[in-house]
Amino acid sequence: MKQAVDLKLIPEDKYSEYRYDVIFKAYKWDPQVGDDNTVARHVVIIDQETAKQLEKYAEQLSEETMLMEEALINRPELVKKLGLPRKIEKEVHRLSAYKRSQNIRLMRFDFHPAENGWVVSEVNSDVPGGLAEASILPQIACRYFNGFEPRNHVGRSILEAFSDKIIENGTIAFVHATSYSDDRQVMEFLSDYFQAHGYKTVFAAPDHIVWKDKKAYCIVEGKEGPIDGIARFFPLEWLTGLPQRSDWKGYYDCVTASCNHPVAILTQSKRLPLVWDGLGVDISAWKSLLPETRDPKSIRSGDGDWIYKPALGRVGEGISITEVISEKESKLIKKAVRREPESWVAQRRFVSQPLTDTNGESYHLCVGVFTVNGKSAGFYGRISPYPRIDHRAKDIPLLVIKGGNKIEG
Repeated sequence: MKQAVDLKLIPEDKYSEYRYDVIFKAYKWDPQVGDDNTVARHVVIIDQETAKQLEKYAEQLSEETMLMEEALINRPELVKKLGLPRKIEKEVHRLSAYKRSQNIRLMRFDFHPAENGWVVSEVNSDVPGGLAEASILPQIACRYFNGFEPRNHVGRSILEAFSDKIIENGTIAFVHATSYSDDRQVMEFLSDYFQAHGYKTVFAAPDHIVWKDKKAYCIVEGKEGPIDGIARFFPLEWLTGLPQRSDWKGYYDCVTASCNHPVAILTQSKRLPLVWDGLGVDISAWKSLLPETRDPKSIRSGDGDWIYKPALGRVGEGISITEVISEKESKLIKKAVRREPESWVAQRRFVSQPLTDTNGESYHLCVGVFTVNGKSAGFYGRISPYPRIDHRAKDIPLLVIKGGNKIEG
């Protein structure tokens, strides 16, 4: 099935200028992974109809995901099947006071063009990345192509969502792993955007936040005081590694508006489909778009129709697509699955349909569609010469054809 998607090369004499702007204007401080340049020389083009379809899918999936979270809060026996760390399982009861209306819910759904249309491989539910890339890269790329436009700006959607929950010109704590530049660049992007619209911001490690009457309070020297909102870019399972004195459990039942609230970890797990049928929730979009997913113990060894994924894997790590990983990595994954099958999931493999550019080079595409409080908020593109989209993938702007025009060819 031909997808309404195309690749266009950025003019060769403009690429250096484009890459420079991506680094310094789009907060892409990590443009290399080893020897791999992660700033694509292409843009992705889709038509209006395709953009609307992906947005519709993402909004349906977002609503279903939030319903599943709310159902799981009161189902500890199902939470035990998600492969979460024991310390997280023990704190799920604290989520009982969670209210969707008091928080900001950010997700990214990863779509891939396949033989029979679009498939979704997963939801990045807890701390989805690619915010600046989705917001700014398309604006930069538009300078080199006529007749195309960006689609939304996820930073603006997050700002608008916070503005509905907190006081005007309030203080937002941007919580992240402060020693990692690739995390800091995400927070710098959001902080600059919020400051430009009148909000005060503070950069904080997770243990720089304490709790008074379940409200967030900052203890960063010179920035001490109450916090009106939390934007967390620190994976929830990492909190369990902090010293007990850090009081990381306060994140679970705080009443300060959060993006994202810890409830997100319940749907971050790739093992979520294993408990679908016990939730009593209509998840028709998930069932139609996600490849069949099973407990690894039900899969015969050597069955090439299935791949393994770690329950809390990120950035494509640990996915056993055999032709793109070494024999050593393949053996390590299989050993890990045999040792701890409850921390893995098996998913029926779909055939990713690569896109070919004018030079005859082929790339596999992942389109991440952001939603904020259930509404579509922007596209994040990545391409790879391999059918696994991992840390080596290149960030690519996605542009939409203006008006009702179609992709030619």
